[in-house]
Formats: sequence, structure tokens, C-alpha cells
Amino acid sequence: MKSSKKLLFFLIAFSFANIIFSQNEDSLTFHKKMEWFKDAKLGIFIHWGIYSVKGIDESWSFFNEYLSHEAYMKQLEGFNAIHYAPQKWAELIKKSGAKYSVITSKHHDGVALWNTKMNDLSTFKKTPAKQDVLSPFVAALKKEKLKVGIYYSLIDWSHPEYPNFTKTQKRYKTDSIKWLKFKQFFQGQLSELSEQYNPDLWWFDGDWEFSAEKWEAQKVRKMLLNKNPNTILNSRLKGYGDYATPEQGLPLTKPKSKYWELCMTMNDSWGYQHNDHNYKTPYEVIRIFADVIGNGGNLLLNIGPKADGTIPSEQIHILNELGKWTKKHEEAIFGSRTGIPKDYFLGTSTLSKNGEILYLFLPGKPNGQIMLKGIKNKINRIRIVGDGTKLSHKVTLHQYWSTKPGVVFIDVPESVVDEYMTVIAVQLKGKIDLGSRE
Repeated sequence: MKSSKKLLFFLIAFSFANIIFSQNEDSLTFHKKMEWFKDAKLGIFIHWGIYSVKGIDESWSFFNEYLSHEAYMKQLEGFNAIHYAPQKWAELIKKSGAKYSVITSKHHDGVALWNTKMNDLSTFKKTPAKQDVLSPFVAALKKEKLKVGIYYSLIDWSHPEYPNFTKTQKRYKTDSIKWLKFKQFFQGQLSELSEQYNPDLWWFDGDWEFSAEKWEAQKVRKMLLNKNPNTILNSRLKGYGDYATPEQGLPLTKPKSKYWELCMTMNDSWGYQHNDHNYKTPYEVIRIFADVIGNGGNLLLNIGPKADGTIPSEQIHILNELGKWTKKHEEAIFGSRTGIPKDYFLGTSTLSKNGEILYLFLPGKPNGQIMLKGIKNKINRIRIVGDGTKLSHKVTLHQYWSTKPGVVFIDVPESVVDEYMTVIAVQLKGKIDLGSRE
């Protein structure tokens, strides 16, 4: 009986391992292709579409029946992109310190930003812009050597063959012919995007409405990887993605997923809304960003351009200030790894890839001493990142007869404090070695 249970357990474990293997290639290849994402830390999300004309909720405003679908689609007439400057967008994104950008190729409203051949609902065919506005931006990102991410909504509430229309209206409940036509449509669009742009990253959305089988998620993943084996997919493909995507909520502890990304707005809206002035301050964005990277994640920070293609000044200001801070502290950010638990340092931290430099992020305006506990390594040097100033420190409670590490007090004079967040580099002798928490 015991042998049978062991055999059953082995077969289940083997089957599960095969599922993971089939979805994520072999482990070594998978983790190698995820390396750039793990190192990148910062990406810029862009929600741009006809919803910016009136400044209303993207797609949801008609789905939730705040206005009619007809009134929503009338915004096509106001999308002119007359001041659209994709190269300047890409330069601003690079200046922020971001290593990649993700743009909405098509939201749930079905309006494509490229000249899709699958239907006529696009900025190229249906708006005064008369432009494929996606292609020049992708080209600009590549020119700036930034990774390209394509957002694509699986659902399409405007498509005549899609079953759902609004929260109270359905086109149909069961119709295999119509669903087959819709699958051919959305997979055809994905094929277009894959062939034209060959993105480094796919950011799916809308998978909640149907099952993986109905979306043919495994088939979609295989199709995209056949085109580009190095492309990566977010988690919103019903279990066939590569990394987790918490939204608008900062995880309190490190997520279980090895790879993850917090997507977040600068104010309270994804697309441009002229009445939304509730912007986070640069300090608040930087503070959240530091917490994210300290837990081993990425921040995908959103901007929402106006219908004419200009980026709101408040958003430009945040990106510029973020860029100044990331440039000064880049060694503690890009390529870093998860920091130490807060039992050892009451704050955010990261580690260099080799584990020999501990970076401590000091929020607010520290003035005086900070405390570091439980580090068994000898300390070679402590300095201010981006400044180089050497800081004095002392070790206390380190008894010669005890194996317990001492407590390190580090002096932080007011003269070296950063405007937004000061970062300290603790250079260790060897790879970090943490003492027991007991």
C-alpha cells in the first residue's frame, strides 16, 4: 500500500513537472531568457486610445453602461494625434531610467492602434489621425535600445462575434460558429503583431471572461514562441504566462512568483482623464519603486497621453524626477536582487548580483544613525551611492565569546541626504551571510 502511494505521488509530481516543462521550456533556457526582465526593474506602461478624447474610463465606461456604445465610439472622430512625437516619447521613457515599455495595441473597446487587416476598427481607418500610431513608437523604442512590450486585450466588446457586449447585454450565450470566427480574428491580430513587431514581451489582459481551453491559451503561447522563442508573456493568459502582474496594489511581502511586476498609475486613471488631478508625488513613486525592487519585482509605471499625442505635464515631471533619481542610484537598482528581510534592516534594501554589496534605501530625511542587524560579514566600506562619500560606522554588541553578529550603527550626516531617497552601499567581505533570527 505504501509503495503504491509513493508511485502515485511520483507519477503526479512527474506529470506536474512535465506541464511546467512544456509551458516554460527547460528551466535553464527559461531563466536565461527572463534575465533581462529580472535586471530591468522599471518599465513604462502606455494606455492610449480614443477614450482620451473625452477623458473617460477606457472601454469600461460603455461596458458598465455609463454611456452608450455609440456615444463611446463617437470619440473616434476626435482622435487626431496631431502632436504625436513617438521619438520624443521613447527619449522621455529612456530618460526615466526605464528599460522597457508596454503600449496598448488594442484595449477591450477593440480599437487597434495599428493598421490591422482583420477588420476596419483602427486609428488608421476610423480616426482623423489616419495613422498606424503603433509602428513608429515601436521603431523609436528599438532605436533607443529599449525592450518592446505589446499589450493586447483578448476580449473585444465591440466585435460582432464576441459574446459579451455590456454588463447586462450579451450577443449570444452559445454559438460555436461565431466563437470560431472570433478566435480566428483575435489570433489573426496576434499573428499580425508578432510578424510586424516581434515584441520582447506580451502583456495580455481580459483572460478572466473565459477558460484557457476556450481562449486556446496553450496554442496562442506556442504560436508566439514559435515566432520568437525569447519573448516573454505576462500571467494573464490563464496560466500560460511567465510572470505575475499585481495591479494597483503594493504586495506587503515578496510574491511567491520568482518573476513579478507591479503595474501602477501615476494618478487614479490608466488613460488620460482631464479631471483626475490626484497625482502621486515623485517621492511617493520612488518610495513605491524602491519597495518593489527590494522584494525582487519590477515596476510598470503608467502614462496616459492625450488624444493629440501630447503627454500631460504632470506625467512628464514625474518621469523626469524619477530619471534623475534612477541615474544617480543606478548601481543599487538595475541588475540588483531581492534585499534582506526587515528583521535585519527596518527598511527597503537590495543586493548586488554577486551578493557582496548591500544597498540600504533611506526614505524621508534621515539625519543621524541608522541600524543594521545580523550581518555576519566584516564590512570593508560604507558609502553614499551616487556620491561616494565614505560613512563612519561602529559595531556594538559583538562579544568575542558569542556567535551572534553585532549591531552596526551608521552615521548619515544631513549634508549627504538625497532630495527623495538616500541610498547607502555597504560593501561586505564576501557574499552576504545573515545570522540566525533567533
